[in-house]
Amino acid sequence: MDAKWDSSPIGTCVSNFLIHCGRRLLIFVYSQSTLSNQKVEWDADRSFHSLREQQVKQCHADFLNVQRHIGLRQLLFAFLMALLMRPLPSFCEEFDWSIGAYAGQYYDSEPAGWTQGRANYLDQYMVALTASKTIWRSQTLPMSVEIDGMIGQQSGIASLTEIAVVPVLRWSSFPWRDKLQTDLRLGPLGVSYTSSVSSLERGTHGRGSQTLGFLIIELAFSRPSKQSDEYFMRLHHRCSVYDTINNYGANGEDYFAFGYRRRF
Repeated sequence: MDAKWDSSPIGTCVSNFLIHCGRRLLIFVYSQSTLSNQKVEWDADRSFHSLREQQVKQCHADFLNVQRHIGLRQLLFAFLMALLMRPLPSFCEEFDWSIGAYAGQYYDSEPAGWTQGRANYLDQYMVALTASKTIWRSQTLPMSVEIDGMIGQQSGIASLTEIAVVPVLRWSSFPWRDKLQTDLRLGPLGVSYTSSVSSLERGTHGRGSQTLGFLIIELAFSRPSKQSDEYFMRLHHRCSVYDTINNYGANGEDYFAFGYRRRF
């Protein structure tokens, strides 16, 4: 019976119909699988771009948050420091020695009083010779260390001689150096000796000291094309270093001076 069914026209038609339906089913399954894979790939690509966009938005939000917390002043300060920390250009000259002179007038306020308009200048003056020697120079920063010495004569209210020596840190790079070479010199840890105790340095009980601490703060200027000729203004300060040398209650001496030095 099975043989007769298979060889009959009806059996042949049914077999062909089943084969055709099977082929259509396979094509349908394959097409659906392909579309599903394409959809997965499209969804993955869309998810990637969406995640990237979210990351960019988050970075921008983080930057705004940092800027809000740090503030514009701190950002400008960091930018300025980045400019100052640049290495010296190759055309900057290097010098190992200097010799010069300066003159100034005594004022009776604390060292920074002249910057705030509170300095009371008295009839006490000083003329001094100064010399320096560079003992160290950075290879990557515009910075060096010098030993600075001076000998000066004071006159007016009190007449005496002063000698002093101080290690000085020199910073030689500012953003406007192409127009005006500017150097900052700081020497906070020196020692000074006078031939006698000045009446301007005596405390409430009339006591004073010939040997005191010595500090200088200096701004020096020169032409970029001729840095060997340097003009400067200097704060010249003698003190007991917060009463560590003595506790006589005297301020010491402060002179605001202008000078010139030749570097070689």
